[in-house]
Amino acid sequence: MRIPDHYRTDIQPIEYIVANNMGFCEGNVVKYISRWEMKGGVEDLEKAKHYIEMLINQENKRNGNNT
Repeated sequence: MRIPDHYRTDIQPIEYIVANNMGFCEGNVVKYISRWEMKGGVEDLEKAKHYIEMLINQENKRNGNNT
């Protein structure tokens, strides 16, 4: 079985995510940023951006900012 190029990295994103106890959104940012050039291109950057925007919204709500 051939391993896809986007899985051929020195450190697997899942290993980094688990080792750093990251949540779902943070983990997805790491995943998409780590592979964007090898797999999804701009689409993966947009996905990472989406999860970053979700994190920003969550943090704004936590701090009483509803912007």
